[in-house]
Amino acid sequence: MSGTSLDGVDGVIADFSGARLTVLQHASEPFDPALKSELLALNRPGNNELHRAALAANALARRYAAVVQRLLERCGVQAGRVAAIGAHGQTVRHRPGEFDGTGYTLQLNQPALLAELTGIRVVCDFRSRDVAAGGQGAPLVPAFHREVFGRLGASMAVLNIGGIANLSVLAANGKVTGFDCGPGNGLMDHWCQAHMGQAFDEDGSWAATGKVSRELLAQFLCERYFSLPPPKSTGRDLFHADWLSRHLSRCSNTSPADVQATLAELTASAIVQALFSYGKDSEKLIVCGGGALNGHLMGRIAALLPSVPVESSTSHGLPPLQVEAAAFAWLAREALAERAVDLAAVTGALGNRVLGAIYPP
Repeated sequence: MSGTSLDGVDGVIADFSGARLTVLQHASEPFDPALKSELLALNRPGNNELHRAALAANALARRYAAVVQRLLERCGVQAGRVAAIGAHGQTVRHRPGEFDGTGYTLQLNQPALLAELTGIRVVCDFRSRDVAAGGQGAPLVPAFHREVFGRLGASMAVLNIGGIANLSVLAANGKVTGFDCGPGNGLMDHWCQAHMGQAFDEDGSWAATGKVSRELLAQFLCERYFSLPPPKSTGRDLFHADWLSRHLSRCSNTSPADVQATLAELTASAIVQALFSYGKDSEKLIVCGGGALNGHLMGRIAALLPSVPVESSTSHGLPPLQVEAAAFAWLAREALAERAVDLAAVTGALGNRVLGAIYPP
């Protein structure tokens, strides 16, 4: 999995032979600065995009292959024992339902090259079938969240904080809903890189030194997306650097640290607003993704949710940085079995669909 945060690739070896999923090994591979810069640039219109996107996809496949090789070596597992690689690809545009009524979602990937480099079957392109069926194509993880975190008779919510934050609401009767809440780490990472020269604000320590600007936060929360009902999904197509700059231009005399604190408060406030609106019966909130490692952000979410325990997914058997990669291993398994994934209530698709295209080894 390489997500909206653009921090690199997370991979797992997932074993489904037992009663519950077991992660045998986890590995990460950062993006080099040139690839990260190109992937970020390809989120916006630019010159010679087709050529640049094709080469970036090749580079991404090689990075995926490096993670696969590291996982196999660490586990002592031969490639022939692996049923499939679930390879999400890198989202560079996400515009479901727009323009012609169908829209599109675009994940850069080169699954044929990945299959050649690894000798393993590749399952990819998980989102486009849902979009073709009238859905948002995102988020796809709620069905997996129910699989690993759900418990009949208990109402829970699962929050993934990557570049964008998405919420899964797991009802006591087994039904699942979910949607993208809004920004996760993406805007905070951008601001931290621009002003501190660091890829991210470790543990939210910089944000903790600032003071939230209530004026700026109110401006942020006026964004129409927050008031839209689900199904809904978003990404860098909306929440990007220019979006932030437009709001900052209307609010002067805010220090960089105060902006960072306000961006953290935006992420926390949007999450809590989403939970109050669509998961108010949740007995606990389980948090995964890189944002679960941001102590300041976790503290702000907990402060805004005094009656709901906020817990890391580690307490529920799967560390935060493993959850999304494990989700796409599970989705690949469902595709190989030709099982439709129960996501229509999440994405708004006309019905549940088998998700993913398969490239043989």
